[in-house]
Amino acid sequence: MLFISQSLLAQEINWTVTLNSGQLSISTAGDRQIFVEMETAIRSFLNTQRWTTDIFSEKEKIKCNLNINLLKSNGQYSFSGNAQLQVIRPVYGTTYESVIFQYIDRNIDISFAPEDRTMLFNEQSYSNNLTALLAYYSLVALAVDYDSFSKFGGGPYLERAYNLAVLAGNAIGGAWTMGNKETRNRNWIVENLRDQQFNAFREGFYEYHRMALDDFSANPVKARKIITDYLQTVKSTAALRPNALMVNAFFDAKFEELIKIFSESPKAEKQEMFSLISNLDPNRTELYRKILK
Repeated sequence: MLFISQSLLAQEINWTVTLNSGQLSISTAGDRQIFVEMETAIRSFLNTQRWTTDIFSEKEKIKCNLNINLLKSNGQYSFSGNAQLQVIRPVYGTTYESVIFQYIDRNIDISFAPEDRTMLFNEQSYSNNLTALLAYYSLVALAVDYDSFSKFGGGPYLERAYNLAVLAGNAIGGAWTMGNKETRNRNWIVENLRDQQFNAFREGFYEYHRMALDDFSANPVKARKIITDYLQTVKSTAALRPNALMVNAFFDAKFEELIKIFSESPKAEKQEMFSLISNLDPNRTELYRKILK
């Protein structure tokens, strides 16, 4: 028991998992029990798997939310649907928590056949899509979190996520295929962040969090200037890579935060930031008008 407790303490991520099966036709108690067991197995896998040699206290653990929606049954124990992933980071010296990554994986196909329920995972080989997905999400979460605390700190986890995606792509293709033309597929997360065209984006991501948010309460004017400069970097990255997944994911995660930050700006700065942000994220233009009030 002591060994298990130490292992859990060393694990890096605190996952909250929700599995929704309400859109499936469930006719028996036995059918419903499968989804209870699946949610429990997913939660256990995510919250006990260890990915680094770093030691995290309970307060230091990365917070992640995973909401899996099963929309279709493809046969006994086989399902397809979508998954919503959210990664959250604390802000130094405050009780505020910042969403640093938010993504909807619209193409998940998973099996929970009896032989898959042991949830065995080997990072060097592909075994099944469920454990591959959960491992990929974990490594992406580590990558963006470490990137927010040190420049390119998430690099090792990006490489591991990339290798995992290659293994899965070679085994089953589909949404794992590197180079897939669907620019919202999960493989584009690591493709974007490994691309040199995203180097400035990643450096600025660190500065946004470590130099601006973590110091915001002490020096809000300086913090807003750092964030403004970063948004110019995002603009340059978007020009190089139109409709890039990670640019869109940034605004999915940050739009509410940006509204709050720049709502406290001087009037001229409010107008400038409204124009900049709404041009970068035009689908939320009406929401960004709150900055001007």
